[in-house]
Amino acid sequence: MKPNSTEETASLDRTDRRILGVLQGDGRITTTDLAARVNLSPTATAERMKRLVREGYILRFSAELDPVKLGQGLLIFLQVKLDRTTPEVFDAFARAVKRVPQVLECHMVAGGFDYLVKARVSDMASYRKLLADAVLDLPGVRETHTYAVMEEVKDTHVLALD
Repeated sequence: MKPNSTEETASLDRTDRRILGVLQGDGRITTTDLAARVNLSPTATAERMKRLVREGYILRFSAELDPVKLGQGLLIFLQVKLDRTTPEVFDAFARAVKRVPQVLECHMVAGGFDYLVKARVSDMASYRKLLADAVLDLPGVRETHTYAVMEEVKDTHVLALD
């Protein structure tokens, strides 16, 4: 069960928040080292971690990769406007965009367009191919606006826990 209200989030005590904070910075930390950092026994720390995973506060553990070293240095944001805003078009678009491996994130938004898409590719030629072969073929796409990132000023997955 994922937390979805302030009441559920408020049920986290200070130690839970400290555990979450440490894990955001180092998901590979050993339980023993984590226990020392949060002043608990390793057993109590392991139990809390299991509960935090079970209750959906921790969604997954993963490695953060360097996109430049892996040939995916160009970050693109796309505004997508659909031709119709019906549940069927939204569902079809969502299903199709999830199958595009270069798309890292896709968010339905309120405002002057329908979706904000974040994608990574190697260069502008690769993006042009992605746009032509994948994005413009997504269900319901009427219009797109592309924003190529010149500099990543801040890029984090770390949530403020105060």
